Amino acid sequence: MYDIVIRGGTVIDGSGSAGQVLDVAIKGDTIAAVGAHLGPATREVEATGMLVTPGWVDIHTHYDGQVSWDPMLSPSSWNGVTTVVMGNCGVGFAPVEPGKEDFLIQLMEGVEDIPGTALAEGITWDWESFPQYLDAIDSIPHAIDFAAQVPHGAVRTYVMGERGAKNEMASADDVAAMAAIVKEGLAAGALGFSTTRTILHRAADGELAPGTTADREEVIAIGRAMGEVGHGIFEVASDLAPEEEELDWMRQIGRETGRPVTFACLQSPDDPTQWQRLLQAVDEDRAAGGTLTPQVAQRPAGVLFSLESSGHPFILHPDYQPLAALPLAERVAALRDPDTRAAILNNPPDLAGLPEVFTRSLTAWDNMFPLGDPIDYEPPRENSVRALAEAAGVSPAEFAYDTLLERDGKGIIYMPLLGYADGDFEALRSMMLHEHAVFGLSDGGAHCGLICDASMPSYLLTHWARDRVRGERIPLEQLVHNQTQRTAAFYGMHDRGLLAPGMKADVNVIDFDRLTIHPPEMVYDLPSSARRLVQKVDGYRMTICSGEVIMENGAETGARPGRLVRGPQAAPELRAIA
Repeated sequence: MYDIVIRGGTVIDGSGSAGQVLDVAIKGDTIAAVGAHLGPATREVEATGMLVTPGWVDIHTHYDGQVSWDPMLSPSSWNGVTTVVMGNCGVGFAPVEPGKEDFLIQLMEGVEDIPGTALAEGITWDWESFPQYLDAIDSIPHAIDFAAQVPHGAVRTYVMGERGAKNEMASADDVAAMAAIVKEGLAAGALGFSTTRTILHRAADGELAPGTTADREEVIAIGRAMGEVGHGIFEVASDLAPEEEELDWMRQIGRETGRPVTFACLQSPDDPTQWQRLLQAVDEDRAAGGTLTPQVAQRPAGVLFSLESSGHPFILHPDYQPLAALPLAERVAALRDPDTRAAILNNPPDLAGLPEVFTRSLTAWDNMFPLGDPIDYEPPRENSVRALAEAAGVSPAEFAYDTLLERDGKGIIYMPLLGYADGDFEALRSMMLHEHAVFGLSDGGAHCGLICDASMPSYLLTHWARDRVRGERIPLEQLVHNQTQRTAAFYGMHDRGLLAPGMKADVNVIDFDRLTIHPPEMVYDLPSSARRLVQKVDGYRMTICSGEVIMENGAETGARPGRLVRGPQAAPELRAIA
């Protein structure tokens, strides 16, 4: 007698093989059998006409703080994710010197736009060392599994204090101490180490994130420490400037240590063909025995402008400033006043002295698009704010202003930043199909006031497999493989991501025809009633983690089977499919 049998669904098993109509049987926390007409179970799940897949494995989520207070790790769990990896981009909350917690809070707040008030209220701080952090978060019940990486910013600040926080040069002793902490973290169960090399990652105080300008000797020494342990991913968020210099030290780490080095590979509007050079560099490195791995997104890295967001085109206008702190309903009423509207539209702010990368985004009307329902993340240029304004006979600023006031002030303007230089997804598609690429960059728990990409795993099915009209789609089996077995194996989790006997019983049952991602909305459910953008999704009939149903028909069940993934997980000896 099995515990659960999912009957008659189209099984997309995660291997990349074509789907088959089969049953999936679960016993305890393990898949017991996959085959036709399996025996009885305590619970029978009718899945005829539905997809049955492994649970998604999302490797870039930033739940380092949220793991302290949210057992669901939402919105990822709402989207069929059963394993998340955090500790990305060099930021996190361990190790930490007692009394210095506020520094890591403002670092995460600045780099990842997670409200500092929520972090201050929600994090327990029952640790100092990284192993103690793992023990603390492992003791909290969760619905899904989670894995951690050692963050460079926290390590550097712990070892060097203010010198590390301000990116001063590390001494040989500093570097040795950092390497020792990384080894300790990996030995305790971390699945990797992460660092940032981009000037966009700044703490709330405006300082570059610690480690941004670390020299070659520092990062290579840490890579060598990882090689001595023998496991772990070296993750990099980099501007790749100078490009060859950055790639060179990454290549050296991979070739010397054998540890995979993954970097964010995105299409920049300032250098629209750089991604092609980067993929060529990956191919050449792999041919020479290297480990460079591009981490790619499945839709553009973009921001969502609204009156509740961290930014929008009018946020710096002097006549808007007195209204900015008003409750939304009062602000909307004021913005609808004709005199206020005219004052804001006719008196643009003085942007002199502000970073161009920020100011130009406030008037990039050709690259702003009203985000309606249904959502279109691949809109043609004729649907831009500028084009729609011209058609309506108004200025782009007027059109944007009125768009933000739609739905009682909940209108949203979508601005794709990275990955949309050509006005379509063809560059993204090429990156996604690259043989060495891994899917990531959802930032499920981060950028709470401007970005909402935790639905990326669901988007693979709705857009790339089913709905895309402005180019070729991608086969469903390949998409499922890339978001399950591929991401899991990359981080050494060989016990999941595949529906086969002996594997961990992480399963999604999906009504593919009904799968719908709803427009983002701002909610105020973080500790201290802080805000975050979320997206609801319909069509997940059931999500199972470790053999327990955690979500059913969009509702949480209360089950808490999730655990910390400590270190690499060996593949079980797979039995033949029944």
